Amino acid sequence: MSNTILLDGHSLDRAALVKIANGAQVELDTEALKRVERAAAFLSEQVAREEPIYGVSTGFGSNADKLLGGRRARDGQDAGESLHEELQRNLIVTHAVCVGEPFAPDVVRAMLGIRINTLLRGHSGIRVETLQALAAMLNAGIVPVVPQLGSVGASGDLAPLSHLAIVLIGGGEAFYQDERMPGGEALSRAGLEPVTLSHKEGLALNNGTAQMLATGVLALHRLEELLDTADLAAAMTIDAFAGRMGAFAPEVHALRPHPGQILTAENLRRLLAGSTLSDIPYHLVPRFKSWQSDSWAGEDSKNLSFDISWDWVSDTQRHGREKFYQRFKPFRGGKKHQPQDSYSLRCVPQVHGAVRDAVAQAARVLDIELNAVTDNPLVFPYAKAEHVEQQVISAGHFHGMPLALAMSYVKAAIPVLASISERRLNKLVDPATNDGLPAFLIGNEDGTESGYMIVQYTAAAIVNDLASRAMPTSVYSIPTSANAEDHVSMGANEARHVLAMTADLAKVLGLELATAAQALDFRRDMLNAAKALARDADAEAFATKVNGAPLTDAPNRAQFLDEVDGMRRELVDANSFHPGRIVSAAHAEVRKHVAFMGRDRALDDDVAAAVRMVESGAVLAASRSA
Repeated sequence: MSNTILLDGHSLDRAALVKIANGAQVELDTEALKRVERAAAFLSEQVAREEPIYGVSTGFGSNADKLLGGRRARDGQDAGESLHEELQRNLIVTHAVCVGEPFAPDVVRAMLGIRINTLLRGHSGIRVETLQALAAMLNAGIVPVVPQLGSVGASGDLAPLSHLAIVLIGGGEAFYQDERMPGGEALSRAGLEPVTLSHKEGLALNNGTAQMLATGVLALHRLEELLDTADLAAAMTIDAFAGRMGAFAPEVHALRPHPGQILTAENLRRLLAGSTLSDIPYHLVPRFKSWQSDSWAGEDSKNLSFDISWDWVSDTQRHGREKFYQRFKPFRGGKKHQPQDSYSLRCVPQVHGAVRDAVAQAARVLDIELNAVTDNPLVFPYAKAEHVEQQVISAGHFHGMPLALAMSYVKAAIPVLASISERRLNKLVDPATNDGLPAFLIGNEDGTESGYMIVQYTAAAIVNDLASRAMPTSVYSIPTSANAEDHVSMGANEARHVLAMTADLAKVLGLELATAAQALDFRRDMLNAAKALARDADAEAFATKVNGAPLTDAPNRAQFLDEVDGMRRELVDANSFHPGRIVSAAHAEVRKHVAFMGRDRALDDDVAAAVRMVESGAVLAASRSA
């Protein structure tokens, strides 16, 4: 039973729904079924009394003023079913009108799980046997074909949920054992019988927020993984920049304690723990110089794709800054002498953290909705009342605005996370901003190579596309049902957009990870090459990597060599240069998918592999294992 989820109408959470979406079976709680039975029996009693009840003995929406008669208007027109049964069947078959590509099976299974759970609350009037048939359809692996376009998010997700229900009554289409077929055939192959709907059952099945909730839950599940991936990509980029760690200190974030910000800063400290690149003294970081045949001595030089250099800061350039150069050696390499990095590095906690908070707010809303009753009217069989209108109450729980606004917040946050990732990627490839790394992260000694130049173009195109899709649908209501439903949420479109946008966010993060791995290799190897040279060479030999050296007979030549030797000894004494332990594990995983690019090659396979490693969770899993 480890892969079976018990549904009782009260305790479904997002993790359990994700399991149902991915194939877990469901079991119906016996106590919950007693509630269901009581509400169905109550409705039957009211129908027998010929009480006027919306959606039971009246039409729907703008037809709510039409009462069902005791017999058909045209004598002799026998359809083989009662008017109550015809009302519920017609509701489903006329409302299953969505268009477009079908939802993926995980979305549809999640919709079914949500609908079953909410009906178990016992306020919808559905019969036990109908609810059991719905669960049996889910457990049999029948996935109704639900086209993606058609819900306005009030009165619930009527059209897409009708595509679920139509299969239950033997119509529509479904996927079964990876084959698309008529719904009735899918039931037959699975050994199931179609259901004849009774009082209010059509309305109970199609009136609710299951599509927007299912897509929202699955979107948040992916986003929570992508937020951790974004932190990991940022950490790898920070190591590649030999970034400053002060911006992530706990005492800093205690002064502005937004929960997501604090969590992100803590995560970055954990990811970067053990790094000998972050907070490295500025003067030790060399800058890239194109490889030449005389750049390095020995056979090993043929394996390197770079040369390195520093500039010497002469006495005349130190005027007014003497105190600074007592602390730091008078050399300028790749790392600028400034105590702060650019916003895309320094403000990761504030930006990633704000996105985390947006996701957390949406999660709070969705967690409530998972165990809410969202159809109409609501049945209160135990209520003491003089009139049935006080026991079967028409309300508006089907209105998806709580979900719509929550998902609008998330929808606006996704391009923000993608944008800061692209900015870090751009900073890595731009020689004006990458702190001494090669332009476009390629040696390019012959001037023929583009390296990672166009990878940034792709990321920029995706970010622009995400930004253009971020307009909230929740602000644009279009009335329906002859203005009986005169304000709708459009929450189904909102959640569907967010789910689709997560896939493109994953692409941007994959591109950053691949680019950051390339940059990290250069940074680590350039520093370790400097360390090896410092170990094997004297001050004169090491000085060949320093620009601005005074002439041999210049009076300040001895001072220059003494300062060069001081930096050389500092490099010798330093530990080997490497990223943080968890970043190292993630870097090793990236290298399983995308090899270091020493010279230009076709990058289409590398880009596809970078996207797959994020979508599959491989790189995140490697970091978590570490």
